[in-house]
Amino acid sequence: MMAAMGAGALVDGLVPRELARAATGRSPQQPTAPPQDPLAAFRAQLGAIPIQAQPLAENLTLLSGPGGNVVVLRGPDGMVVVDTFVAPAWPKFQESLKGLGPAPVKFVIDTHWHLDHTDNNAPLRAGGATLVAHENTKLRMTQPHHLAVLELDLPPSPTDALPQRVFKDGYKLEANGERLAVTHVPPAHTDTDVVVRFEKANVLHTGDVFFNGRYPYIDGSTGGRIDGMIAGADHLLSLADTATKIVPGHGALATKAELAKYRDMLSAAADRVRKLKASGKTLEQAIAAKPFVDLDAEWGKGRFNGDTFVKVVYLTL
Repeated sequence: MMAAMGAGALVDGLVPRELARAATGRSPQQPTAPPQDPLAAFRAQLGAIPIQAQPLAENLTLLSGPGGNVVVLRGPDGMVVVDTFVAPAWPKFQESLKGLGPAPVKFVIDTHWHLDHTDNNAPLRAGGATLVAHENTKLRMTQPHHLAVLELDLPPSPTDALPQRVFKDGYKLEANGERLAVTHVPPAHTDTDVVVRFEKANVLHTGDVFFNGRYPYIDGSTGGRIDGMIAGADHLLSLADTATKIVPGHGALATKAELAKYRDMLSAAADRVRKLKASGKTLEQAIAAKPFVDLDAEWGKGRFNGDTFVKVVYLTL
């Protein structure tokens, strides 16, 4: 195909197109690519990221890569997995789990409903795992959604991916010598968010209430709010001490100081956009004002730059 396209370009350069058309009796045909499904492309992009393993404690491992951060507790009681990556990552996710030990996955905890955290629920459930999540997560997974800013349309999740065990405020689990405390966070990234504390290991999985070192996504279509993200960060800070290993939904393993820095960025961003919006600025005018120009070098290295994050904040105030 590339050779043919190259030859066509050469002919176009040497022979006027009208003469070429007259000589062949037909109009030139342009190669057409099939339309790309944005959702499939999004999954494929995340799924291509390799999985990296990092020990957090003797029987606790952080798997990072295709859809954020997954924490795995292993031992004789079976594995407990927090979040499940995107669907295209399943083969390498499965291999990573096998590499951690022979025990089956007994429990899966979803930190919220988004596909990059729940996409492999179904195969894990098929393998015997019980899926645990906030009641809103199950509800949101049964609905179609349009994610603004990301411009993605999501169908309902398949029935076999839905959580079997749901809760409203909190959930406790003991396994492999560890105590897990799962608590609901009032609407922040979504209205389905939970955080998971591994109490003995002093590890805190924050889900997408915390994006370390980057601007976060806030899903206003399912209850997410910038002020809720700030309140959520304050709550996380109250659960951590200087020795706590903090696992963000996206980004590197963090400290309490890094979480505090993130919280301050959110507060500054909200204040600036709130003032612009209150003064009557439209979304386009707020973006044009460049309110995050001093923040971009540090926080604009993820999926969103400052202009896009202005839109995220403006739409979720």
